[in-house]
Amino acid sequence: MTFAARVGALTLAFAVVAAVVPGAVVAKSKVDDKITAQQQRIHQVHLKLNQKRTELDAAKARVGSIAAELAQANHNIAAVNATLGDVEARMKSTQRKLAWNNVQLGAAQQTLRRHEDALNRRLVDAYEHGDLGYLDVLLSARSFGDFVERWNDIRFLVKANENTIRERKTDEAKVAAIQASLVGTAAELQSEEAQAQQQHVALQSLAQQRQILLAAADATRDQVQTEVNELDEENAQSEAALEALIRAKQEEEDARRLAARRAAQLAGEELPPEVEAPGTLMWPASGPITSPFGMRNNPVTHVFILHAGIDIAVATGTTVAAAAAGHVIVAGWDDGGCGNMVVIDHGGHLATQYCHLSQIFVGVGQDVQRGQAIAASGSTGNSTGPHLHFGVRVDGKPVDPMTYLR
Repeated sequence: MTFAARVGALTLAFAVVAAVVPGAVVAKSKVDDKITAQQQRIHQVHLKLNQKRTELDAAKARVGSIAAELAQANHNIAAVNATLGDVEARMKSTQRKLAWNNVQLGAAQQTLRRHEDALNRRLVDAYEHGDLGYLDVLLSARSFGDFVERWNDIRFLVKANENTIRERKTDEAKVAAIQASLVGTAAELQSEEAQAQQQHVALQSLAQQRQILLAAADATRDQVQTEVNELDEENAQSEAALEALIRAKQEEEDARRLAARRAAQLAGEELPPEVEAPGTLMWPASGPITSPFGMRNNPVTHVFILHAGIDIAVATGTTVAAAAAGHVIVAGWDDGGCGNMVVIDHGGHLATQYCHLSQIFVGVGQDVQRGQAIAASGSTGNSTGPHLHFGVRVDGKPVDPMTYLR
């Protein structure tokens, strides 16, 4: 959390002074007005940033969703392509089988025709020319035994011719049946191929649509990301300007202390001690450190940014003490995410801040002592749970509080 985000609404803080420090008179300087105005500008930037980050999250989610749909479409296309490849392979196999069956069928038909032609020619010759063939063979027998033997030979020959013709017809029928089955299978494969081609075309169209949508979503995400980056830059510049105003406020405090010393000197009064930056700081609360000083992903905004302080785990309502004697320069609500906050100037350009408070016990312009109760811990502002955020700044720059705490 940046130091600028810990600066409270000073208008409210001045009202707190009257309630906490009866009779206190606080002169509101021009720097106070500028701090308030700058804080309001930062608040507006934060509102825009939150809106744009929400839009960015939605844009990223849409890109992810469309990318997943595109990946699924491509997966389905690959599956359909595999199906098409399988169908084409089976079609080629079926076509090869059909071609071979056609060869077998043709050969069977030719053999059958030869046998039928031979038989028909014998019948025609026997009718037209009296070529009895088999009868001549029988009549030329020399004995009865020879006649019987020739008769059996002729009978076996006729039967063999008949069996050959019958077998050829059976083979022809089998080949024709197989061919009919293969033709049916080829028709089914063609139907499968047509369906797969339709699915392929539909999926290709879907994939192209998703690619167009993905490109548009990418462009939207990039545009919103650019806007977020610009707002982050604007916010950083505003925070830097506010830090400069806080340093100016600390310089005013130094000038006020110097004027008080001069006034006391002119009046012949005892001079108040000069205020220097404390060499050490006491712990403002007792508890384990849940997040140290340094770069981290902010648990609320999820932005990788400097955590300009330490988080001390304490229950809501735990007393928060001033880490050193000093002058309260901020006490009130902070729109930058710190919630209720107190900032104390300790002189020597060193300041401490205390964030996420549930109550504030001091007001702007009040002097406090080391160990004095200034607030109660809580979980106000951008916080994931009760704790105290404690930060230290030297010349407006964040430093690790662990180098000062004893």
